Amino acid sequence: MAAPISVIIPTHDSARQLPRVLAPLVDGMGEGLIREVIVSDGGSADETLEIGDAAGCVLIRGEAGRAKQLIAGAACAKGKWLLFLYPQTALARGWTDEVRMFLQFSEARKRAATFKLAFDDKSAKSALFWARLRAKAMNMPRGDQGLLISRFLYDGLNGYRDMAHEDVEFARRIGAKRLMFLETEAVTSADAYRLAASPAVSIGMIARYFMGADPVELAKR
Repeated sequence: MAAPISVIIPTHDSARQLPRVLAPLVDGMGEGLIREVIVSDGGSADETLEIGDAAGCVLIRGEAGRAKQLIAGAACAKGKWLLFLYPQTALARGWTDEVRMFLQFSEARKRAATFKLAFDDKSAKSALFWARLRAKAMNMPRGDQGLLISRFLYDGLNGYRDMAHEDVEFARRIGAKRLMFLETEAVTSADAYRLAASPAVSIGMIARYFMGADPVELAKR
């Protein structure tokens, strides 16, 4: 049986980040979980494509724009499962064990899974706490937490849309009942989360979400 997972990584001048996201995937290749790793590039001018090629990745080139690149990567993927990862995100050791358990669930293909947010900056504890709380309370993980979804469900939901904050918008369509939060950490940069790290901002966002605010509009703010 062919390995079930196609990994899709959107890149743009990601030469410094790409080795970091690729390294933990070696375990998945060795254990027969990963069928292919697709680097969906948006016009890199650095050595991104050379690094991807040397690592044995499938390379596709297209128009810049993360949503466009995710869509293009999914379109050429051959696996029954799609794992979307940003180049700045590295899955923690042991990720294959939890993913394998998830795939064994009888209803797995009707579900999606995301990983537990973690930062590479250990001093950003406050930002991490509030970012995790927002994601769980609002059922709105960000794309840098990774997304594992069956081709069946991805196609059934018509996949990502070409728009800003496509990660939040897609998570909303997946819905809380179909989205599982795994315990394996997805280690990423804290920089994008620091501005929204205060308790007041986070609690305000959560309150507005439960009052019916659009998650995509909240993400923009």
